Amino acid sequence: MIGIRDNLIDRIAEVQREGRLGEVEGLEISLAGAEDKVAQLDAALKPTVTHLGLPTLVQIAGRSNGPDVPS
Repeated sequence: MIGIRDNLIDRIAEVQREGRLGEVEGLEISLAGAEDKVAQLDAALKPTVTHLGLPTLVQIAGRSNGPDVPS
């Protein structure tokens, strides 16, 4: 996908040099789509945090901060 984006950048520069300005707009739209896709792929590769719901020490011990009450 990065190769496609780089190719579009090169093609935009080429058509601008050659004066084919009508093609620039279409290529810029394609470039925007390619850049969005690269951003999506980058975001998908970022590590995420998964909450495992592990109990706290207080929950494991079954104790509270209150006084012990005999039963």
